Amino acid sequence: MLPMSLWFEDCIIISDGQQGMRVDQLAARLWSDFSREQLKSWMHAGKIRCKGINVRPSYRVKTGESLDIGIFLEDRTVAEPENIPLEIIYEDDSILVLNKPAGLVVHPGAGNPQGTLMNGLLYLDASLAALPRAGLVHRLDKNTSGLMVVARTAVARESLISQLKDHSLHRVYQAFVAGVPPASGEVNAPIGRHVHDRIRMAVHPAGKPALTYFQRRQTARHCSHMELRLATGRTHQIRVHMHYLGYPLLGDPVYAGQHHQQNMDSAVVAAVQQFGRQALHASALGLRHPLTNAILRWEVDLPTDMTALSHHLFS
Repeated sequence: MLPMSLWFEDCIIISDGQQGMRVDQLAARLWSDFSREQLKSWMHAGKIRCKGINVRPSYRVKTGESLDIGIFLEDRTVAEPENIPLEIIYEDDSILVLNKPAGLVVHPGAGNPQGTLMNGLLYLDASLAALPRAGLVHRLDKNTSGLMVVARTAVARESLISQLKDHSLHRVYQAFVAGVPPASGEVNAPIGRHVHDRIRMAVHPAGKPALTYFQRRQTARHCSHMELRLATGRTHQIRVHMHYLGYPLLGDPVYAGQHHQQNMDSAVVAAVQQFGRQALHASALGLRHPLTNAILRWEVDLPTDMTALSHHLFS
């Protein structure tokens, strides 16, 4: 593993929905890349502060207070380079855009120390080791395929992060869902960590604002092909929002329950089970180039497994 020292800082203002939360629980939600034990140790060391002062992990935050973190991540590491085939759609000195296959984890974590997209990026371009997360500024779930952008310079990274924050980085997804949703609409519902299950996310009033626009493209056999656009980028956002509406993604192992298959014929159920992942693909990406300010857009076709499932469902 390669040691990597970098400065990490962040600051948020406590919202009404976060009022009354324990500061250690809120920190774990905000900075989920770090363990709760690590976050608590930083609180005790005064590296995480509320309203500018040190507070105990049990302190309950109030609306309008600030919560900030400032640390040198001297013990953080990036993955070692690995020769992992990557489908590069576009690249220049500032950014590269790739088409991530389903099954590829984006960056190392518990249970996935190697064989990730980050490993492959470091093999492709060793200079990415100088950037936090090897230039990754957003991610896709392991079993979601599609377009991602990676920064190759610090300037590009700051620009892309800014575009993500102001929602000017456009992301469009294709999904197959159970049931027949309305022809078009939006889901404006906050998303937070599930109260009882840390693996799941859920619509929750104390969650972060989340907005998804959707349009139904075709329907057959009690299934629908949806096109969705993210206005925000919360963890599992599309999967959570479609489940919340009552139209979970086909094949979703976390959010699609068995009762959604009741109206499907046995052949469709078998095809979805054989498919083996959530039917979600990031098909289009648009952004402002960090150096030239040119508006760029890319689109990719459905991967072969989703194309095969589409033919089975809608042909």
